[in-house]
Amino acid sequence: QVQLVESGGGLVQPGGSLRLSCAASGSIFNINAMGWYRQAPGNERELVARIYSGGTTIYIANSVKGRFTISRDNAKTAVYLQMNSLKPEDTAKYYCHVQIGVNSYWGQGTLVTVSS
Repeated sequence: QVQLVESGGGLVQPGGSLRLSCAASGSIFNINAMGWYRQAPGNERELVARIYSGGTTIYIANSVKGRFTISRDNAKTAVYLQMNSLKPEDTAKYYCHVQIGVNSYWGQGTLVTVSS
């Protein structure tokens, strides 16, 4: 079993910053990728950012490129999403995701609200 616990969400004004954290525990061997998805009300869940096993391959969605940065710790037990220049359209529930082989694991999500 794999457990993922997110933190760092909240309410922020447009133009502000937040840093999301996800701590992974359990059977976290041979992780292929770690990342973040988000889902806004009425929308499908979408991939925001992903970092692959070697750490050198990173995917960032076009909608957040230049504003969001993904990183992880060397032990591959935590993944972070630094979100800068936040916009109202970034409002969503953000989910941590880990891929191990053919198995996907999800956190419970953390809510990010961007509003003045």
